[in-house]
Amino acid sequence: MNQTLSVILPAHNEAEYIQDCARALLASAPLPAGWQTDVVIVANGCTDTTVVLANGFRDAAEHLGWTWKVLDLKQGGKLGALQAGDATATGTIRAYLDADVQLDPDLLPQIVKALSADVSLYASGSPRVSRASSWITRAYARCWATLPFVTTGVPGFGLFAVNAKGRARWNDWPDIISDDTFARLSFAPTERIRVAAGYTWPMVEGFANLVKVRRRQNAGVDEIKRKFPELMQNDDTPGVPLSGKFRRLICDPIGFGMYVTVSLAVKTPLFRDKSNWARGR
Repeated sequence: MNQTLSVILPAHNEAEYIQDCARALLASAPLPAGWQTDVVIVANGCTDTTVVLANGFRDAAEHLGWTWKVLDLKQGGKLGALQAGDATATGTIRAYLDADVQLDPDLLPQIVKALSADVSLYASGSPRVSRASSWITRAYARCWATLPFVTTGVPGFGLFAVNAKGRARWNDWPDIISDDTFARLSFAPTERIRVAAGYTWPMVEGFANLVKVRRRQNAGVDEIKRKFPELMQNDDTPGVPLSGKFRRLICDPIGFGMYVTVSLAVKTPLFRDKSNWARGR
């Protein structure tokens, strides 16, 4: 019996990233026997060439035996994109992929294997940060990449996947800032699987953008605490002990200093961002 992995990819003005994302996706290793691949790209409110570029990969996808659908929604917003993607997808396993992410070839096959059990499960890969142009972002990212949440957790930013029983834990996507946090916290730590294969994604460039994104991330978690307090019992995000902070300071004082500076700036009233759609990294 054939089963399907659906890759749902919301995209809002992602002409800069969509081609590299699609090429990496199409370079994925074959899925386990009996599995098919269904890709749904949901261009929402795009005013650039995202739709044209995405459609340009249809022949390559069909050559692999994949289905490749590009939805062109006039209304922007990730909530609508997720709803439309889920409504169109046919997969028993669903992977939600950001347009600026590049997957390792073995990632999707490993996720399918991890989620094939007949219980509710969530999975993601091992994230890597691509090299930034800004020295500020590079310094911040060096420290951020050593956090336990990143190195040993299953954070799911940029890519996460659920099997059919896992996706049944909620109906429509809620209208919230952090859909990836909502999905992750819908599963207990024992139901989340980190596979060995990884993926690469970019952080935003520059100090002001880092502060805006961090503030937005914090607001997303606070919103979930208010609207879905029961999910917080699944939050196993580890803190960094004083000894760990000291070690990071000694090993990389510039990186640690930039991370702390951004963290402190988040608490100031500067760099406000009231939008509900923004690059999350």
